Amino acid sequence: MEYRKLGPSGAIVTNYALGTMTFGHEADEAMSGQLMDDYVAAGGNFIDTANVYNAGVSEEIIGRWLKAHKTEAEQLVIATKARFPMGTGPNDVGISRRHLGKALDDSLRRLQVEQIDLYQMHAWDALTPLEETLRFLDDSVRNGKIAYYGFSNFLGWQLTKAVWMAKANGYTAPVTLQPQYNLLMRDIEHEIVPAVLDAGMGLMPWSPLGGGWLSGKYQRDVTPTGATRLGENPKRGMEAFDKRNAREQTWQVVEALAAIAKERGVSSAQIALAWVAAQPAVTSVLLGARTREQLADNLAATSLTLTGGELATLDAVSKPDMSEYPYGTGGINQRHRKIEGGR
Repeated sequence: MEYRKLGPSGAIVTNYALGTMTFGHEADEAMSGQLMDDYVAAGGNFIDTANVYNAGVSEEIIGRWLKAHKTEAEQLVIATKARFPMGTGPNDVGISRRHLGKALDDSLRRLQVEQIDLYQMHAWDALTPLEETLRFLDDSVRNGKIAYYGFSNFLGWQLTKAVWMAKANGYTAPVTLQPQYNLLMRDIEHEIVPAVLDAGMGLMPWSPLGGGWLSGKYQRDVTPTGATRLGENPKRGMEAFDKRNAREQTWQVVEALAAIAKERGVSSAQIALAWVAAQPAVTSVLLGARTREQLADNLAATSLTLTGGELATLDAVSKPDMSEYPYGTGGINQRHRKIEGGR
């Protein structure tokens, strides 16, 4: 794999991370252990989880694996998150000092580590003053419980506010943002990616395969069945079949991926992953798998580099719509100007 800096920090991570949302549910402990074995054997050093993944079970599985593989564990960078409910009370959720204090200690215990390398706020919390969260994170860096921190699912203005509030108060600065980013979900390029680039932070895209859509497993107008996420629940959240099936662009992207994959002699998933890994500011792409076969196919993308022509083809077919503000696509011209002047 390729090594990259963890955003602006001095920590080094591989350009593909192992996402573990499946651990303890879609992948039992035995399978989860094999997935970590395979990932480390392929040269990966970056594990991403969250306290809410299967109510802490994902962290517990990782913790037991780390304890049983001490030599390998010394080389791994471990990331987790907090924000979503871990109980039914009003203080069992959010990014307040009250909730984060307990959530961080619980994650340290489940992971069986003394320090979490990257602690991420899983989402924005409108009820907690942002300065309260940032002060807690700065304190946690200073007391050694975390090495770095970042955010997940923040909007552009939220990220920028956090970056500059940390700077103004002399707090430790965030290093990463973990957003959804793939060839079917490029809206973050309008405001969020520019905010990340402006802050000098790194992107850690989740769902790089669009919930399985970009692997080419689904067919137009054929409701999925079988042991896949949409086969088990075709109406599943943002990945819902009917919604994406109705978008013509979905199938244009799928077909473009299949054509490039056929020419290269690889899978559509590998092409989709290589596209994400090649985007500006990307530090590490999260790979999620429920089987060793899925992970093996995804890991094959680590040796794949797309040509300029292939990138241009995928960029064109997946181009996101520009909002009507300030006046439709013409507003794009306002984001830059020619050095020689004129329009």
